[in-house]
Amino acid sequence: MTKKNINEMSFLDHLEDLRWHLIRICLAVVIVATLAFIFSRFVFDQIIFAPLDMSFPTYNMLCQTAKFIGVDTTFCAEEMPMILQNRTMAGQFSADIWTAILGGFIISFPYVIYQLWKFISPGLHQNERKHSRGFIVISSMLFFIGVLFGYYIVTPLSLNFLANYSISTKVDNQIDISSYIALVRSSALASGLIFELPIIIYFLTKIGLVTPQILRKYRKYALVIVLILSAVITPPDIASQVIVAIPILILYQVSIYISKVVIRNQKKKEKQLA
Repeated sequence: MTKKNINEMSFLDHLEDLRWHLIRICLAVVIVATLAFIFSRFVFDQIIFAPLDMSFPTYNMLCQTAKFIGVDTTFCAEEMPMILQNRTMAGQFSADIWTAILGGFIISFPYVIYQLWKFISPGLHQNERKHSRGFIVISSMLFFIGVLFGYYIVTPLSLNFLANYSISTKVDNQIDISSYIALVRSSALASGLIFELPIIIYFLTKIGLVTPQILRKYRKYALVIVLILSAVITPPDIASQVIVAIPILILYQVSIYISKVVIRNQKKKEKQLA
């Protein structure tokens, strides 16, 4: 599709083009989700329910750290003080379906980004497309790193804290399966999307909504937002919030640098055209 064809396309033509890209995205997610559904026993036993086992790598690492500094911790317990249960007829089936769909989206993310890029890129100049070739790779890498961070850091911290939190010895933690899966799902997916911050800042800078000066000016407000965000996706203990806040703050600093590079390239281009 040439630049001329893009300029000649009507609004309805753009909607039709977007519709086909969305159809391809949905097909990719459905295909991968179907495979995840077929192998659901492995997905649940080896991935979804893995943080319930105290041999999970994160617990081992935190347990060894606590022993090294001489601090008592629940990360060294023999088992997680909670029991999963299903209290609705379609509970397990619904959990299977939605987990498969989520897995389909996560695994298909590079293709999702590719299709969105195919829709956006014809409207860019050839030079802009050339400098954005790594968009799909970088955005996918950031997303997967975020998902892994949510799964191996946010989920175990949240799960361990909430499972061991007790208002009375008279109360047992018998957790509904939907509540548990929602915690794992939100931790992984939210972290994956948060790690897309540099990509978002890149495009906001390209369209002129964000500048490095604005990002620096509102850095202190961003810090507050990051801490609030960390409090939302982690248990309310300071250590967990700090662990989550650190990579987000690093991403914010990286975003400032990216915004600076974009502005510098734009000014260089303007000088060449002048």
